[in-house]
Amino acid sequence: MSARSPLINVMANAATKAARALARDFGEVENLQVSRKGPADFVSAADLKAEKILRGELAHARPNFGFLMEESGAETGADKDQRWIVDPLDGTTNFLHGIPHFAISIALEHFGKVVAGLVYQPINDEMYWAEKGRGAWLNGRRLRSSARRDLAQAVVATGIPHLGRGDHPEFLAILERIMPRVAGVRRFGAAALDLAYVASGRLDGFWETHLQTWDIAAGALIVREAGGYVSDFAGGSDFARSGEIIAANDQLHGPLARLVSEGRQFAAKQSVEKTDS
Repeated sequence: MSARSPLINVMANAATKAARALARDFGEVENLQVSRKGPADFVSAADLKAEKILRGELAHARPNFGFLMEESGAETGADKDQRWIVDPLDGTTNFLHGIPHFAISIALEHFGKVVAGLVYQPINDEMYWAEKGRGAWLNGRRLRSSARRDLAQAVVATGIPHLGRGDHPEFLAILERIMPRVAGVRRFGAAALDLAYVASGRLDGFWETHLQTWDIAAGALIVREAGGYVSDFAGGSDFARSGEIIAANDQLHGPLARLVSEGRQFAAKQSVEKTDS
């Protein structure tokens, strides 16, 4: 069992405090004030309250750090080399529908690289965390990504593009190639938790596109520190900027990435043919 560092304790204490407010709001979800940022893209009073708590706690502990937050955007701190990347409620749609699958995600970026990450699922009291070079942990248990080698035995997760977002033909082309090759595909609706599940071995892989930095910054580090592989769709490490991510263990990442690439190429070809016809 690894003792949490002072840095992880700062993140854990902030997440725990914000989670208490989320848990109360989750019990009163029908009474929450909700607005829409875009088609099928919601923000609630719970998001805003949790973000305010997280910002206050993190700023108190590290007053010079900057922020990148889902609701309030970017803020440069006195220490321009370090910033918190925060998603106060990953899985807002689940939350607003009374589905107990959502999380708080906090990452620390240093010189443009994520060096610490924490994903907290308050309903099950599951806290996933990692520091660069120190491994990944669930509460006090060391995490290892799945050991499966055969894609046919794998369960993978994804995010389905919803109303007004994403490339639906491309997603369907990718899904059409992956579904016959795996044991199952899941869509849970919280990318941070999907990545945490890959790190813990509950899922063997995950792919999604049109994500934001705060959706994946913490989870990607946790996967890597658990021995998994994370890349963008092109096989590089620019997923935080591109919003495209593939995560899996070392045996399945390559086959999964190839299927994603095949589906994407097919969709692009179909799009060109449709335009030319």
